Amino acid sequence: MKSDRKPWRIALAGFHLESASFLPQISTLEDFETGTTRGDDILQAYRDTNTVMGGFIHVCEQCEVKMVPLVYSFLGALGPASDEAVQAFADEISLGVAKQTVDGVLLHLHGACWAQGFEDVERYFIERLRQQVGTDLPVVVAFDYHGNLDHASIAQLDAAYAYRLSPHTDMGQTGERAARGLMRILETGQRPGMAIEKPGLIVPSIFSATALEPLASIIKAARTKEVELDATVDISIMAGFSYADSHNTGFSVIVVSEHGQAHAQSLASAFSDLIKKQRAELYAPEPVLKVDEAIPIALEISPKTGHPVVLLEHADRINDSSYVLNALLDHQAPSAYVPFLLDPAAANLANEAGVGAEVDIELGGWSSDRAGARRTHRATVLQCGPKSYKVSGQMMQGQHVDLGMTALVQIGHVYVSVVSKYAFTVDEDVYKVFGLSINDFDMVVLRSKTHFRQFFEKVATRIIIVDTPDYGPADLMTIPYARLNTANVYPHSEV
Repeated sequence: MKSDRKPWRIALAGFHLESASFLPQISTLEDFETGTTRGDDILQAYRDTNTVMGGFIHVCEQCEVKMVPLVYSFLGALGPASDEAVQAFADEISLGVAKQTVDGVLLHLHGACWAQGFEDVERYFIERLRQQVGTDLPVVVAFDYHGNLDHASIAQLDAAYAYRLSPHTDMGQTGERAARGLMRILETGQRPGMAIEKPGLIVPSIFSATALEPLASIIKAARTKEVELDATVDISIMAGFSYADSHNTGFSVIVVSEHGQAHAQSLASAFSDLIKKQRAELYAPEPVLKVDEAIPIALEISPKTGHPVVLLEHADRINDSSYVLNALLDHQAPSAYVPFLLDPAAANLANEAGVGAEVDIELGGWSSDRAGARRTHRATVLQCGPKSYKVSGQMMQGQHVDLGMTALVQIGHVYVSVVSKYAFTVDEDVYKVFGLSINDFDMVVLRSKTHFRQFFEKVATRIIIVDTPDYGPADLMTIPYARLNTANVYPHSEV
């Protein structure tokens, strides 16, 4: 694997989707193309951003290697991918690398993409690449912390690294770790030891935040062990993504060790055992409320503090649930903001009416019968038009976000920003893009799972986790898994 040619030529590529596999909306090849960048445009779009690709670029430029950017498709978190999209991008990446003269490959894959025709989407990408380039070319992958992986997923990689934090404020650092791992392989010609273990645990995404105990202490122990071993070991503790129905859904521990395979296996087993012993505490570390329990509490405390109460409608996987919105309107909430509600039809209707118009507008609840009632409201259009921005917060800082056609509407004392393209609601940008301030409202409705914590934990009076019947429930026992053998995972199994 060692290459004496300088500068080395490194291929950069990626395919990223976190799939809630029970959602009926399938992300098509056309959908992926809206989030795809190719060639040198990748360098322009991601240089100096807190993203995995930004981390790849940073280390490659530091090491003065020649980058060969191929294709990068980043679609975020939605439903399943179409088989056509998976096949098309796997072909484009593998054939693209094969046509180049390169010394190594850096890939960004999520780890929890799901498609009907594939047992393991990310494994398919890796195996497809190996079929084209053979076994000698070093291939290193950076994964999302919420990836569902097992031994077969990473068996044909030289090294694998995952985000260490959720919220994912270390995406750029993860890209850098992966890139430096590849550089060491090229410098030494030695493949590190790598092992993966699964402790048999699935958790709701809301409880995968790495600042929550006891997970925080497990993460801290991993960092302490790495320091003890003088940076010759990398430990990735991954929470998995419980709303993707895969055979390997759930927690995993990946260890990359320059001390060899046996050392990597020993550490992976030790941390997997540590997680397994605390499965019950990891599964439900905080209380969860129903909508009719949460709204009265928020109304009681919000006007008295000067800081917003966060109503976290976490089970919403596509940003269109209407449960909390409708409840706030039914209770005549005096001051609330519902940002980034995904509803292209409503956004277009408001734009046709124009600023200042009074319109009867249907909002939310369009994606499935679990997303809540799609009710008609009399609304005032305050703003309308296409909007985009660059992320200002720490997570994905600098990344371009296109909201498509948007509208800011007012219904009573509740403001709703309606967007045509899915976007994370994780930081102050949800206010700033519409010229609003966090101090304008007593309550804010978020649909994030953990990423909102990077900003809102510091400014919120209280975070109230609200459970609804949508496709990301807190009670994982209600999910009708088909591919996952639930007999082997907690909370279904006590073994």
